[in-house]
Amino acid sequence: MGHRTAAATHSNSAGAHDGIETGLISTEWANRASVWCEPGFEKTISRKAKTEMHKPLILSGHGMGLRISNGALEARNGFTHYPQAREITRIFRGDRNAPSRIVMLGGSGAITLDVLSWLADHNIPLVQLDYRGNVIAAIGHSGMGHDPALVRLQLAASESEPQRLELGAWLIRKKLLATRETMTACLPHSDLRQRADVCIAEAINQLGRPWNLSKDALLGLEGKCALFYFDAWRTVPVKWKGISRKPIPDSWLAIGFRRGEDNHSNRFARHPVHAMVNYGYAVVESLLRIEVAKVGLDMTVGFLHQSRYERPVLIMDLIEPIRPVVDRVILDLVRSNTFSPADFVINKEGTVRLHPQLGRLLAARIGTPNALEPLIAAFLTQLGFKVPTLDPGRGRTWMAQKTLQRHNA
Repeated sequence: MGHRTAAATHSNSAGAHDGIETGLISTEWANRASVWCEPGFEKTISRKAKTEMHKPLILSGHGMGLRISNGALEARNGFTHYPQAREITRIFRGDRNAPSRIVMLGGSGAITLDVLSWLADHNIPLVQLDYRGNVIAAIGHSGMGHDPALVRLQLAASESEPQRLELGAWLIRKKLLATRETMTACLPHSDLRQRADVCIAEAINQLGRPWNLSKDALLGLEGKCALFYFDAWRTVPVKWKGISRKPIPDSWLAIGFRRGEDNHSNRFARHPVHAMVNYGYAVVESLLRIEVAKVGLDMTVGFLHQSRYERPVLIMDLIEPIRPVVDRVILDLVRSNTFSPADFVINKEGTVRLHPQLGRLLAARIGTPNALEPLIAAFLTQLGFKVPTLDPGRGRTWMAQKTLQRHNA
């Protein structure tokens, strides 16, 4: 992907932490950054990412930046520890291995306006996530807007209660099928897993028949399955080192409950594993925003989640079947690694944030999930949408729809 070089070594530890308190900048912090940057971890990226020709370019740390230099895009990775060499990637026009997207983790850095034009010309989306994993911006391909015919189908389905429930039940069933696969592959056998498996299997069978109950009943069924599923996570141990020098909360020794004892929102995770889960979900959310825009869907028209002004409810709906895919990446990471207290920071509200290099690794591990394009293709079929025949006036939206057709062939 482009041409990568290392510039001068970073010589100022101030700011290397991307906003982390100065007292946390330490040898241990730098060591953990080096661990998550090791080439060995790149080799363990998911199968999709290994075979994917166009991988995402992920930037993190203090002072990251994008600019155009002599016609090429110059991407500067930020500093996360000291000492650290400046990593620079150059992407030249017509590069066949240009990244599928550029992901910027955090908000410390700069881009020049000509970068936006360059990315639009090369159809490379730009995504920015904050330290919690919230999507700040997802700037997709140029020249794309809503497809009127497709949006009409969306609106008709959202206003028809039978069709809305049918689509909602279809999405939840796909989520539960994927959940069962993740649970079987990644969670040790236990009474909790058995209870979750029975609950999910019954729900899958129930959703295999036409759903004639309310949306509240559908969401209640999904909520019960989610409760039992994450309950099966809570006894899974998390391996640590260095906790004699820097103690951690007792609750971090196992994955624990998805919601804390005070039933706080999942959005503000107080446990490292759940912070990674939230971060992973945000990575997929940014992908969905781009893919939904590519095919001409309206992300404010959904079927499961409550519609509100400018709320991306379709993204919230479509992410449901992908969540178990992210869960599997997180569980694999937890099972195969020993963590250090320096991998995480607790802010004054008690929320956990990831080491920038761990966040970067996590985004790379997730890559572009195999299930993403088939899900959107199947969703278009569920809506009753058929890609129009070739028309000289059709542009990139039509091409994106046509590309998805291969999943329904």
